Amino acid sequence: MSTDALTDPFSVSAPVPPPGPTGDRYEDDPAFAFHRGGKLEVSSSVPLRGRDDLSLAYTPGVARICTAISESPELVHDYTWKSRTVAVVTDGTAVLGLGDIGPAAALPVMEGKALLFKKFGGVDAVPICLDCTDVEELVETVVRLAPAFGGINLEDISAPRCFEVERRLRDRLDIPVFHDDQHGTAIVVLAALTNALELTRRKPADTSVVISGAGAAGVAVAQILLAAGVEDIVVTDRRGALHPDRADLNPAKRALALTTNPSGLTGGLGDVLAGADIFIGLSGGEVGEALVARMAPDAIVLALANPTPEVHPDVAARHAAVVATGRSDYPNQINNVLAFPGVFRGALDVRAAQISEGMKLAAARALAGLVGADLAPDRVIPSPFDERVVPAVAAAVAQAARSEGLARR
Repeated sequence: MSTDALTDPFSVSAPVPPPGPTGDRYEDDPAFAFHRGGKLEVSSSVPLRGRDDLSLAYTPGVARICTAISESPELVHDYTWKSRTVAVVTDGTAVLGLGDIGPAAALPVMEGKALLFKKFGGVDAVPICLDCTDVEELVETVVRLAPAFGGINLEDISAPRCFEVERRLRDRLDIPVFHDDQHGTAIVVLAALTNALELTRRKPADTSVVISGAGAAGVAVAQILLAAGVEDIVVTDRRGALHPDRADLNPAKRALALTTNPSGLTGGLGDVLAGADIFIGLSGGEVGEALVARMAPDAIVLALANPTPEVHPDVAARHAAVVATGRSDYPNQINNVLAFPGVFRGALDVRAAQISEGMKLAAARALAGLVGADLAPDRVIPSPFDERVVPAVAAAVAQAARSEGLARR
């Protein structure tokens, strides 16, 4: 996918096709002008200047490459785009804050994701929007598409189906499968919390965390915090704290209830937030100032609902030592683009068979380490435009893959 015309994926300076028919009601909206004709194009990586090039690019020269790959399948990584290309796959059931809008309406978001892959990670990505929502159909379709790609980035698939889709694809495929809504968020949250804990002089094992939201991101954040040594985590959903005695939990929530909430707390968010060190909002609900005021001294608040955080950052800052949001107009933006380009870059570079928990932890440590001497309450995570981010994350992921025996080069 070529994005050379763009110097900044958030600018509107890129050339666009001519406007639509006169009277197009969208023609004066800059967002529609930016998206007209789509945001991606395919470009050639080799010359095609005449007969000789044509005979190499296609028949008869291409037959020799096909034969070689048929005899030695691993050569597909060297002689096709597979080693640098990811499929961005969705069924359109959980798109941004828009919900279940279907695969066609999800395509602009998947194009945008592919754009970010290219801009920040140098990874080519192809948007694939599937017109099916059944887990079996999703899995079988992706498995059949997989030979053309070096990795699968699952995107905007609703919970709890997303857990089963990812698990089954990981079992079936020998390439990285990564649900960014889960793991990209988790990596960046852990990186920010690593630095926030240092600022507030806390240790993971002695820190209490409340997570509002038990969907894809909430489950993954809880799991990575447990892996990082946080022991006291309470996850809440609309009906209150998750605990093993609740009879209304789906399998993903039940598994989480068995590994979190060591004190067996019950009740709603307000009941469990009192005295907590950290609040992580991943639900889109509203948390009143009075609840934040009841948290522990020097609390840490990550209110990540976007565009409206669970608690306004200015309000949270009255009571918390560190505040982060998902918004770009406040400090400490928790943005998945800090994770997924580098994670895939590192995994593809070593032809990793999967993306393990250890690789995710390594990515988070690398991100946290980039802040260095600049660590401050308004600087616990680097900027997405920090050019060190992708190389650092990719190197850490690649090294972790080698250490775990998951690298194939």
